[in-house]
Amino acid sequence: MTVNQPLKNYINGEWQISSASNYLQVVNPATTEVLGTVPLSPATEVNAAVAAAATAGKLWRQTPPTERVQYLFKLKNLLEASFSDLAETVTVECGKTLTEAKGELRRAIENVEVACGIPMLMQGYNLEDVARGIDEFMIRQPVGVTAIICPFNFPGMIPFWFLPYSIACGNTVIVKPSEKVPLTMEKIFQLLEQTQLPKGVVNLVNGAKEAVDAILDHPTIRAISFVGSTPVAKYIYSRAAANGKRVQCQGGAKNPIIVLPDAEIETTVKIAADSAFGCAGQRCLAASLAVTVGEAKDSFTEAIANAASKRVVGYGLDPNVEMGPVISPESKQRIENLIQLGVDEGGKLLVDGRSPEISGYEKGNFIKPTILQNVNPTGEIARTEIFGPVLGLIHLDTIEEAIAFVNSGEWGNMACLFTTNGAAARKFRYEAEAGNIGINIGVAAPMAFFPFSGWKASFFGDLHGQGRDAVEFFTQTKVIVERWPKDWSRQF
Repeated sequence: MTVNQPLKNYINGEWQISSASNYLQVVNPATTEVLGTVPLSPATEVNAAVAAAATAGKLWRQTPPTERVQYLFKLKNLLEASFSDLAETVTVECGKTLTEAKGELRRAIENVEVACGIPMLMQGYNLEDVARGIDEFMIRQPVGVTAIICPFNFPGMIPFWFLPYSIACGNTVIVKPSEKVPLTMEKIFQLLEQTQLPKGVVNLVNGAKEAVDAILDHPTIRAISFVGSTPVAKYIYSRAAANGKRVQCQGGAKNPIIVLPDAEIETTVKIAADSAFGCAGQRCLAASLAVTVGEAKDSFTEAIANAASKRVVGYGLDPNVEMGPVISPESKQRIENLIQLGVDEGGKLLVDGRSPEISGYEKGNFIKPTILQNVNPTGEIARTEIFGPVLGLIHLDTIEEAIAFVNSGEWGNMACLFTTNGAAARKFRYEAEAGNIGINIGVAAPMAFFPFSGWKASFFGDLHGQGRDAVEFFTQTKVIVERWPKDWSRQF
């Protein structure tokens, strides 16, 4: 699926060639085939998109919510019709398996479906006679121009944590895709164009840091949504907030799963392997550490090592493949260096996935599943987000020690417990300091009608993506206190 022309921006309802002087290649991480080139758009093109969005917003906010969601109904149908093509595009440019790509797109569509409920979700409330003859109302209004800065690992799903809610609430949007995986969003914008949304309601600007900084600094942009690494999340949050913007920034993670002695091992291992190695570990809800408690150590360790060594790695379009490559040679090198750091800190490699030979794809960015035993709980490898298919093993004696370990980390994205004991499960979900909790679940990904939570260094802001949190984020409340004494009003 080679793209012959450089990718274009979509501004004010038109596809436009960027004036960028620099371009990056978009590369298939499994085959290293060059798929196209993406412009590193200058700030002037962000400014043009903002101007278009601001102009469109004047009429869009006046469009009744029942009419705004009609465009989302159209988009849902277009996404369904293009489902297979979009999934293949995600696999080709991002590297995940076709099954994983379909799963991510299904969640994207579910968010469109939830946002179609905005005539109910956006409602305010009122109370008559808060004082004698005085009534009070709270209404929700759009915030204005919004922007979404996207990561590489879920090019089809993560933008939909925000985009459908923003436009349904009456805002206009600028999307800045990851420059590593811009093709999926280009196709989605082609579908958005087919909905015949008014010009300027949705805009697409490709780019890198210059485009991001222009978004962060532009005074007309009122709200910014971001998902990515914690260092970048801190940068975006601090700079945007300093400019008076509403910001939600999902950062990195170091997700532990706790395995108690009473856990059903066969099922636990399957779920844990899918969590750690799904999407090649490149997701903010990937299990990164498995903490065995008491007698769970021996049975879980042997079984998870066996599962890791048997996982089929290759090109995601092959239906037999269970795990694809990581996104780039730089990511591969960084992950392999972190594996070595784990060994240097005293860890033992039970399964070493470095430098594998994948027949037919020798140049791809492949790392096979890796299991590192005896990880130092206070070492750097236990605290660093690897963002690759690496699972570290730690052993502790009690659930109290395990929960204390979970809570000692700087991250707070997800923590999971595997057990058949209800009291232990309640204790864990009550005490564990993480925004997404799984009980016998390996990837505690909230449904579209729940917020994608995150605590501590995994999230910066107050309101998350998806569901009611998204509606709160993309609206501002206005309270009206109203009195109409008889002698001030026309008598009927």
